[in-house]
Amino acid sequence: MTDAAGTRPPLVSHVSVGVSDLVKAAAFYDAALGALGINRVMEHVMGVAYGRAFPEFWASIPHDRQPCSAGNGVHVCFAASDRGAVDRFHAQGLAAGGRDDGAPGFRPDYAPGYYAAFLRDPDGNKLEAMTWVRPASIDA
Repeated sequence: MTDAAGTRPPLVSHVSVGVSDLVKAAAFYDAALGALGINRVMEHVMGVAYGRAFPEFWASIPHDRQPCSAGNGVHVCFAASDRGAVDRFHAQGLAAGGRDDGAPGFRPDYAPGYYAAFLRDPDGNKLEAMTWVRPASIDA
């Protein structure tokens, strides 16, 4: 950090993914992101926003009102507090209509201690939840 007391703005203000059905998408994101302590913070005619204090992630009907599509190679990764949160993100996302895209587990090919799970939302958007695990607790 180069300036005092964390006053620098974040690199990214917010991220949006296109969805086709706001009610279905909101049910999915309420479950999957709720498992990470990320709550719905705003609703709009065109979308639903999630964050810890302000809108950081949006599930929205595309602005041009054309059909949404998931971007090939695009994914959004949410920081999780611990392995249990990653596991709950995956389980609750599946229960709310998501599709498995990588079960919870260590990803040693990414980095030592990298623990993550991947889901596809009901519209095919790729999501990840990850946490860093200290080497001493990797076998726990």
